[in-house]
Amino acid sequence: GWPKTSGGKGLHIYVRIKPEWGFQDVRRAALAFAHEVERRAPDDVTTTWWRKDRDPKLLFVDYNQNARDHTIASAYSVRGNPEGTVSTPIRWDEINDVDPRDFTIATVPARFAELGDLHAGIDDHVYTLDTLVEWADRDGLDPDEGK
Repeated sequence: GWPKTSGGKGLHIYVRIKPEWGFQDVRRAALAFAHEVERRAPDDVTTTWWRKDRDPKLLFVDYNQNARDHTIASAYSVRGNPEGTVSTPIRWDEINDVDPRDFTIATVPARFAELGDLHAGIDDHVYTLDTLVEWADRDGLDPDEGK
């Protein structure tokens, strides 16, 4: 996967998939992935959708980023806030220390000049959803039913 800040408080992981999957399969695969992460790290991760119902100390895996008509901040897009934060590609080794507020319209151009486009190779790494769709089938997951 290819991590980037959301330009807000979150982190997005981009993964290119082969263009052989329909929308519903992608939704189910995202839900299966989220549930598997939660299953493997129940003390650290939640998929509970409503903010009021989830423990704020847990990492929220938001499978609904793959929802119909849902948009996300693309890499290098400026968010509409007074700080001018920018959705910025980062390296895996930066995740523990990164502060998304440090990536602004004033700071990202120098970072890009120094590091280049950290997502430049994303199209060279394309994956299938086979395993995730199998997990969705195994678990009887239907994201539209909130299971």
